[in-house]
Amino acid sequence: MKTDIKNKVDIERLVDAFYVKIKADKEISYFFDEVARVKWEEHLPKVCAFFENILFYSGNYEGNPMVTHENLHYKSKVSAAHFSLWNKHFISTVDELFAGVKAEEIKERAINIAAAMMHKTVG
Repeated sequence: MKTDIKNKVDIERLVDAFYVKIKADKEISYFFDEVARVKWEEHLPKVCAFFENILFYSGNYEGNPMVTHENLHYKSKVSAAHFSLWNKHFISTVDELFAGVKAEEIKERAINIAAAMMHKTVG
């Protein structure tokens, strides 16, 4: 039986499983591997801190993902379809692993954040 997202460990589990999908999806893995040249050992803890802060108000995230994604867009055009794929993978990962109030909240917040990023970068 699935449980709700309760803590940092659950968020790490979610982020790790999500990025397995992202890395396997050639349509968007390109941005991480070839455009941004992401150092995964640095990126994954930042993403975990970001979502932990969003869900539990931990205060342990520093950064500006909006600027990061705008810069990425200037290097290689990001489209609405890319954001749609990101959302699809994120939502399906949450649904595969968790169920509950926090699981619904993280999906809603991720969709809203992606929409804001898309509006700012794609237009």
